[in-house]
Amino acid sequence: MTEGTDPASDSPARPRLSSLDRVRGLVMALMALDHTRDFFGDWSVRPTDLARASAALFFTRWITHFCAPTFVLLAGVSAYLHERKLASGAASSRFLLTRGLWLIVLELTVVRAGWSFAVHTPRVTLQVIWALGCSMVALAALRWLPRWAIAVVGALLCAGHNALDRVEWSSALWSILHVSRRFNVGGVRVFVLYPLLPWIGLMALGYALGPVFERPDRQRNRSLIALGAGCVAAFAALRLSNVYGDPAPWTAQARAGFTALSALNVTKYPPSLAFLLMTVGPVLVLLGVWSSPTSAVGDRLEKFGRVPLFFYVLHLPMLQLSAGLYLLARGGVAAIQSAVTSGRGTGLPLSAVYLVWVLVLLALYPACRWFSALKQRRRDWWLSYL
Repeated sequence: MTEGTDPASDSPARPRLSSLDRVRGLVMALMALDHTRDFFGDWSVRPTDLARASAALFFTRWITHFCAPTFVLLAGVSAYLHERKLASGAASSRFLLTRGLWLIVLELTVVRAGWSFAVHTPRVTLQVIWALGCSMVALAALRWLPRWAIAVVGALLCAGHNALDRVEWSSALWSILHVSRRFNVGGVRVFVLYPLLPWIGLMALGYALGPVFERPDRQRNRSLIALGAGCVAAFAALRLSNVYGDPAPWTAQARAGFTALSALNVTKYPPSLAFLLMTVGPVLVLLGVWSSPTSAVGDRLEKFGRVPLFFYVLHLPMLQLSAGLYLLARGGVAAIQSAVTSGRGTGLPLSAVYLVWVLVLLALYPACRWFSALKQRRRDWWLSYL
């Protein structure tokens, strides 16, 4: 029997680690900031346009880069920890396969409606829930390998996929795997925002990292901090060299301080090696240091982190409906049409976007606290899919 197929009964599961939920809750809140800016902000200036964007707008976008990598990495860690509670490796693969397929269905239906109530339009965007689902399906197969082999596969996909950047292939399969672009399926326009190769690799690395979270607290924290610091150092060396790891090299900028922003302005679609090192490194350090008794803010973030899918599915229609009502109150249907056709969006200044974001988090908290308590009280099988 390989290491990857040890029955869970051989090793009792540890109590749930609150640091995982706190960090996951923090990035859920940051994700809501990004989406609040999408629905309420001014679309006329791209946050990564260093010639026009302010530093505040750039960092409002940059800080949310930590969200998707954290979701995917911790999904891999959670898959390992959940496996320790199951009766067999086959049960773990079955759970990963069914949950992954469920997430793909959600992306194409509920999540799609959350982004736009106009689900009748022949357009589909494959985003982070799709990437999570497909990565779980892949992990359902990969987990049968020895854990060292899973780590090698994950590292090769994360570190090596940028070597394929210059490969030109117009196939839809290549778009799904590596190139963020659009293609047609029948009469439907499909936009692959999250190509899969690096995300599958990152989830595999999270799964391979799982045993670290079973170590005694002090040993676990030292390992996470050391690994995270190593990722940050690797990012700095790789990015400053401009040799490999991102298809968009940093360049000197006219505005003071913006050359540093150019170095941080790495590629997310698909996530470059530099992007993954830049985001995963600090997250691992945070997991290592955020293990002491938490504050009131940490307690609330933990509630979000215990129900991430529930939070995600709920916050999108809330933002979409709120933005629509705001525009209706401001100028009726004409205001909505103008927001879409002008390319300016709702047009709120960044300070107002932050205010709306706080209000959204306050509105979501009671529902997430209720659902978190429900999942703690009950053990219905379907709750593990939410």
